[in-house]
Amino acid sequence: MSTDLRADMASPVLLDPLDRALIVATQAGLPLVPEPYAALAAELAMSADEVMARLTQLQAAGIIRRIGAVPNHYAIGWTANGMTVWDVPDEQVDQLGPLIGALPFVTHCYRRPRALPAWPYNLFAMVHGSSREECASKAAEIRAVLGEACRAGEILYSTRILKKSGLRLS
Repeated sequence: MSTDLRADMASPVLLDPLDRALIVATQAGLPLVPEPYAALAAELAMSADEVMARLTQLQAAGIIRRIGAVPNHYAIGWTANGMTVWDVPDEQVDQLGPLIGALPFVTHCYRRPRALPAWPYNLFAMVHGSSREECASKAAEIRAVLGEACRAGEILYSTRILKKSGLRLS
């Protein structure tokens, strides 16, 4: 279980000390005990109902996106990881990005600046699969959604994990 912080907020939000403590206590996952909210409540000197209410409020405010299981994709056989990169007209990225991000197999989707002339890509979408062929098939689906707007694309495959973690407050 994990709590994900929003990365797309327009302006920073000041958290009260209890909300911040709750985020810090849950950012590596909920305690793996029969009553995780009660365990958090004991750690933070509040009631389990208050823990749940605060998490609900943080989610409603967009400060955390979700509370859910985050599987280790390597452990379940998804050993191929490909960052697909696409060259589409800049004026179409805001329209196309959400379409690509809505595909069920896309885990991350970003608009990023080009680095011309060597790097023409401005739309990025991460896909995972059990093989490079599966990732290539998913990239073909993305290309089909992009249609005529797609001028070029590539898949950058991961070859080694150097570090993998989510955002952590300290």
